[in-house]
Amino acid sequence: MLRELSALLRGAPDDLRQWIEDPSTKNIRLCLLTITLGCGLYGLTLGLWRAPMMGLYVAFKMPALIFITLACNGLLNGMLGLLLGSGLGFRQSLVAQLVSFTIAALVLGALAPVTFFMAFNAPSPDADNAITAHANFLVAHTILIAMAGIIANLHLAKLLIAVTPDTRTAVATLAAWLAGNAFVGAQLSWILRPFFGTPSIDVTFLRAKPFDGTFYETVWRALQRISDGNGAVLLVVIALGIVVLHFPVLKLLKSNNQNQS
Repeated sequence: MLRELSALLRGAPDDLRQWIEDPSTKNIRLCLLTITLGCGLYGLTLGLWRAPMMGLYVAFKMPALIFITLACNGLLNGMLGLLLGSGLGFRQSLVAQLVSFTIAALVLGALAPVTFFMAFNAPSPDADNAITAHANFLVAHTILIAMAGIIANLHLAKLLIAVTPDTRTAVATLAAWLAGNAFVGAQLSWILRPFFGTPSIDVTFLRAKPFDGTFYETVWRALQRISDGNGAVLLVVIALGIVVLHFPVLKLLKSNNQNQS
């Protein structure tokens, strides 16, 4: 078990190729268990600041969010992989994404002790500065989750480079998969909210009307509000920031393309 997980974290192309070309039942079970435990532990610390019950709710919802996203996008991403010439079948595409989420879960699980003490030492939800503490907590977790995602995407890029015919195909497949997962995952996270637990709102598993509105409408209104009507400009800045954060992935793909040339 430890040998397989360490191989994933190292991200050696030969090891990653073996996971995709021969996806054994044992490895798939290991991925499912790792996502459940890693994301579950991290989710527990994420909701724990608001209330112990919120921690238990989020410990269930974070792995559920991953699995539902995979279930919703599995067929679509398999079709995209075939259309883009990746050479990956439906099962291999699903395993590739499962491996990527497993790596993110390992990183988040390793961060769980840190975020536990961060929640333990933060002001209580009924303190005078609870709103500020909630905002700081939200930003800190957003950065940590983004870091785990970038590491996972870097390994996914290595994996696609190893198993696809060329770098161009790897880039196109990676972009299509990330776009689909981000689009679906964002809306699912909206439906499954709350995750952080706003101090002024009672602890619940789901909002009273979880299907009202969309994640994208809410983000657009927030961008318009904080930018005095210049939401489009702010959106471009955020998009550029995401590209900069993924610079290690782009650098890897570029260097591999130069080596092939």
